[in-house]
Amino acid sequence: MVSSSPRLRIRMCGVRRQEMQERSLDKRVDLVERKMEALETLPDRVTRVELQLVHLRDEIRSGDDETRRYMRVLHEDVIARLATIQEVRRPRKKR
Repeated sequence: MVSSSPRLRIRMCGVRRQEMQERSLDKRVDLVERKMEALETLPDRVTRVELQLVHLRDEIRSGDDETRRYMRVLHEDVIARLATIQEVRRPRKKR
């Protein structure tokens, strides 16, 4: 028969509490390990994002160059048309 003395109950509660704390500690360590594993992949992910940004910047620069060329062609076209209009409107000198 098990004695139900207060000392025994306190001692049993202490053992149970310690078991619960150890389980909790195990769970916490597992959680920390999983988080660390996730963080270990972070440098690779950051590198991929960095490469994507470099690629995007190159695409934007390329687009800017293309836009500048197109604007230059349009500018030259407008200048040529204005020159043509000016020539048509000039009155011819009488001889």
